[in-house]
Amino acid sequence: MEVSNQSKRMPLLGDDFPEMKVQTTRGMMNLPKDLSGKWFVLFSHPADFTPVCTTEFVAFQKRYDKFKELNCELVGLSVDQVFAHIKWEEWIKEKLGVEIQFPIIADTGAVAETLGLIHPGKGTNTVRAVFVVDDKGKIRIIFYYPQELGRNMDEILRAIKAMQISDKNGVAMPANWPENELVGERVIIPPAKDVKTAEERLKKAKDGEFECYDWWFCHKKL
Repeated sequence: MEVSNQSKRMPLLGDDFPEMKVQTTRGMMNLPKDLSGKWFVLFSHPADFTPVCTTEFVAFQKRYDKFKELNCELVGLSVDQVFAHIKWEEWIKEKLGVEIQFPIIADTGAVAETLGLIHPGKGTNTVRAVFVVDDKGKIRIIFYYPQELGRNMDEILRAIKAMQISDKNGVAMPANWPENELVGERVIIPPAKDVKTAEERLKKAKDGEFECYDWWFCHKKL
């Protein structure tokens, strides 16, 4: 695995995803270049042939079409050889009837180091990390889970869809969107940053363009 010369600190939200050339079960890949114009989810798992990781890969695969509907690809990763990945894929297909169709990176440890996936307090394997990268190669979401807790793939899908709507419409997304306890599937208008905008917000609320609890908390339908 080759990683371009960059700072050793762990990538943060808003950073460019580190450029890397990696071996995968679908051949060599250059990230993020090979997925330019697409969103992608790079997710790490502690090890092949482990029960929680197996349930996760099945869950990701069963939702693969939903990710692709969001112009989003999946890329798995663990510090295992590519041969182990291939045999594990074969086992999942033979025993569980699920064919894994997305690539899995065979990491020598360099990717895990670059992305901060080894947390000594949780063992020597990678934690369950999720990096959501947008179509411009920017890191937009980072999730970390301990090895003993499997991820919720529907939440990852929800988060990607919400971010794409936020980007397109210049809005913010409420808790539990689209089933928020206060505003339902409506979206949040970013708070006013000056007096004039605050006054305009309340006027637009009176005109029915928005609904507001106050000048700083307005929401609308998409």
